[in-house]
Amino acid sequence: MWSVVKSVLAALLGVQNDRQRQQDFSNGKPVAFIITAVVVTMMFVLLLAGIAIYAAG
Repeated sequence: MWSVVKSVLAALLGVQNDRQRQQDFSNGKPVAFIITAVVVTMMFVLLLAGIAIYAAG
């Protein structure tokens, strides 16, 4: 599970190398990456919203 989270975060930041990407495509299950990416994106959006609310309030 940690490797999926690490890969999603690296892809989100744009720093994932080609070797890791190839390993993800050959060994990983797409559903795990999709679910993890959705959860990480939602957490990121909520974090930004929380910062905006705190700064405005």
